[in-house]
Amino acid sequence: MPTIIIHLANEDAVVGEVENLPGKSDTMVFVKNPRRKDGKDLPYLEQNVTQVVWPMHKITLIEVVPGAEDEEIISFVRE
Repeated sequence: MPTIIIHLANEDAVVGEVENLPGKSDTMVFVKNPRRKDGKDLPYLEQNVTQVVWPMHKITLIEVVPGAEDEEIISFVRE
């Protein structure tokens, strides 16, 4: 489940997980466990909310956070 950072128009960035990354024809983004970048709850959501649906026209940018499997660094070794 990829973790993303969503930048909303005129709002602070939101971190959450998605089942699949949004495609070019998607009009909504379904986010699980939405929170601020510092891990705190979003002040405009109720305490028991675990999933949020945002329309794409409210989103200015989506960043994909690399997971554990993506962090393997391959570099050249000089012998």
